[in-house]
Amino acid sequence: HIMPEELADFEQCWLTGTAAEVTPVGKIGDFTFEVGALTREISDAYEKLVRA
Repeated sequence: HIMPEELADFEQCWLTGTAAEVTPVGKIGDFTFEVGALTREISDAYEKLVRA
């Protein structure tokens, strides 16, 4: 589990799941996150894996 106080240390954030696949999260409460290179890399790799 992620504790709310940990969000301040996040640079990027995403949800994963069967339906959500890899979905970037831009904001949780007062915390905002960029869709950076790592998020895009994970999303692209997931797409290639499930669409192969």
